Amino acid sequence: AGFIKSPLSQKRLTQDSVELYCEAIGNPIPEIQWWFEGNEPNETYVQLWDGARQDRVKINATYNLHSTSTIYIANLTSDDSGMYECRASNDPDRNHLSKSPKVKWIRSQANVFVIERPDIKAHVTGVSGKLILTCNMTGPYPAIEGHEWMHGDKILQTDTESSAFTSYTIEGKMEEHSGVYECVYKTSPVIKGQVNISVPPQVMAYKKSEHGNEGDTGVLICKNPSFPPVNSWVWYKNGQEVSTPIINGSGRYIIKSSGNKTELRILKLNIEEDTGDYHCNATNSYGFGGAMVNLRVRSRLAALWPFLGIVAEVLVLVTIIFIYEKRRKPDEVLD
Repeated sequence: AGFIKSPLSQKRLTQDSVELYCEAIGNPIPEIQWWFEGNEPNETYVQLWDGARQDRVKINATYNLHSTSTIYIANLTSDDSGMYECRASNDPDRNHLSKSPKVKWIRSQANVFVIERPDIKAHVTGVSGKLILTCNMTGPYPAIEGHEWMHGDKILQTDTESSAFTSYTIEGKMEEHSGVYECVYKTSPVIKGQVNISVPPQVMAYKKSEHGNEGDTGVLICKNPSFPPVNSWVWYKNGQEVSTPIINGSGRYIIKSSGNKTELRILKLNIEEDTGDYHCNATNSYGFGGAMVNLRVRSRLAALWPFLGIVAEVLVLVTIIFIYEKRRKPDEVLD
């Protein structure tokens, strides 16, 4: 037996992808093939191979106890619309060019409709301390049953209107609400637009003041919670020329930067050389920003001072008691 476990009819937009899954059971284990028939008149079935259609087709198959196969088609075009057929057979003569197989191929089909993606014009406008995000879908599009506005996985607003235009209002400044927002049209299939609120890096120090003991490793961290991500991070130390940034791997410095976070490690801290202010500067396609971290380096004996102070207080107290006892007049002896 063989069957496709994916939905038998799927709607997709151009530039989307589709995946179909097929299983076959038999003894011996059957082979699975994928075939396609387009919607054009007189078009016949053609076999699909891994890497077909300019490497947009990926086929994976496993043959363990039973057969499983997945076909994945990326960056769909209207020419990808049609009937996809999964064929399974374990007949020894199944692929023989002259012999007809005794056991016929078992077939299962799924129809894929690729719809032209409509154009969505997205804008963001700042007005009187508010940000107005808008999407307007143009060209032919399916029936709209409502809209959603999303930021990541969070649904910000939802409605059941059928208009091609939708908007969402945010109270505040761009710097406070940067990121990627999505306008989702409830259609079949679902159509999404994207509105980007982009600002220069809004850099923040993980801690404005860091402490480290002499000889230990100091760690200074800066992050950028805004959008778009940082292209490059640069560290400077106060008192140095701006044209001479700290270079990763030079001296006792190690810098690790990944996306919106950077970390400066200073090995074997030195009180005289390393104490001071450090600047982390970030750059993205919209500008640059920075933050400052103050590093204080303590002597290794710093942790002992409170203990030594307590010991000194105890010694002074014992000395006073001892002197007092020595100088005190002896009590009168009773007859």
